[in-house]
Amino acid sequence: MKIFLTWLISALALLISAWLIPGVYITGFGSALLAALILGAINAIIRPILIILTLPINILTLGLFTLVINALMVALAAYVLPGFSIANFGVAIIFSIILMIITSIMQSLIKEKGNSSK
Repeated sequence: MKIFLTWLISALALLISAWLIPGVYITGFGSALLAALILGAINAIIRPILIILTLPINILTLGLFTLVINALMVALAAYVLPGFSIANFGVAIIFSIILMIITSIMQSLIKEKGNSSK
C-alpha cells in the first residue's frame, strides 16, 4: 500500500511541477503515472551508478553536481516516454528541483497525517 501511495504522490508531484514550469509537458494523469514509474526505475538503477562515478566532481562542487545528475535522470525519463517532454536541460534542472520540493512537502503531509491518527 505504501508503494502505491508513493507512486501516486510522485505522479501528482510530476503534474504539479509540469503545471508550474513552462517547457515541461505531460499529456495526462496516465502519462504522469507512467513517468513516475519510469523515473523511479531510473533513479533506482542508473542514478546510484552515476553518483559513484561522479563522486570526485560531487565532492569538489560540495554536492551540487547531484542537481545535474537529477536533471539527467528527468531528461532520460522524458526521452523514453512519449507523453512527457522537457524543452531543454535548464528546464530539466529547474524541474528536478521543484519536483524534489513538491514531493518532499507531499510526503511530509502524508506522514504527519498518518502520525496524528495514532
